[in-house]
Amino acid sequence: MSQSPLIEVKNLKKYFTQKSSLFDRKPSPVKAVDDVTFTIEEGETFGLVGESGSGKSTIGKSLIRLHDISEGTIKYRGIDIHNKSKKEMRSLRTKMQFVFQDPFSSLNPRIRIGDALAEPLLDHGLVTKDRVRDKVKEVMEICGLPSYHIDKYPHEFSGGQRQRIGIARAMVMEPDFIVADEPVSALDVSIQAQIINLFKELQEKKNMTYLFISHDLSVVEHLCNKVGVLYLGSMMELTTRDKLYENPLHPYTKALLSAVPIPDPTKRRERIVLKGDIPNPANPPKGCKFHTRCPFTEDICLKVQPLFKEVEKGHYVACHLV
Repeated sequence: MSQSPLIEVKNLKKYFTQKSSLFDRKPSPVKAVDDVTFTIEEGETFGLVGESGSGKSTIGKSLIRLHDISEGTIKYRGIDIHNKSKKEMRSLRTKMQFVFQDPFSSLNPRIRIGDALAEPLLDHGLVTKDRVRDKVKEVMEICGLPSYHIDKYPHEFSGGQRQRIGIARAMVMEPDFIVADEPVSALDVSIQAQIINLFKELQEKKNMTYLFISHDLSVVEHLCNKVGVLYLGSMMELTTRDKLYENPLHPYTKALLSAVPIPDPTKRRERIVLKGDIPNPANPPKGCKFHTRCPFTEDICLKVQPLFKEVEKGHYVACHLV
């Protein structure tokens, strides 16, 4: 591992603007990501979990500059990527790739997969035309796709095979960092296991680093080294996988973990059911963002936003009760 983190995110904010009505002169900001800080070490898998609308995908896209950020810094190997020009970013694009949730919608139905995988190689000048087909076949085999599929179209593949194509398209650039945005959520459970194992194999062979976005805490437990829990754009808890699953401290984390099924019919877990829906990010609650749904709310929670602090070594929580 390198002495400095591969990815360093500090006080990241990403606000979108929206108008509430035609007569609203001043658009209200939607705080999709609000002051988030974390690091990802080289060779590590960092899991990002939370409900829909918590800001997971926005963070993932910001990390490889598919979104421009509002405030804060994102550094890749010490380089602030949001201070780079488009020309300077072009050389970094090969090192940071994205795997999308829906593999079918991210593939052009009119282009053979061999051509889809070859295009970025030729565009960046990484391989010559006479060598590109061999390179594509090599990457397909690594990702569990027989090379004789090279001239097929996306509709000729199953969901699991299409996700392998999505992973191959990222791996063909030989990156060292991949953002995987819910890459197994649309797949059957048996296929999920195959794709998760593929991610682990690639990590062992290529020393890959992942940001793994998911709402499935069972998958995160199996794959990730560290886990961050997001709620309404803010980090609620951040620690190692083992600490999070053995000793969750934030009430939101405890509620999420209580919903994870136990693969033993003789055992039961006490379920914590959260009431209400996640608040509007354009108008978040004052104080702690989670207080409208928290079963342990106190007066201070309604007025003062809790600090995201280290309560024990390597375990960070934003809660007044901890």
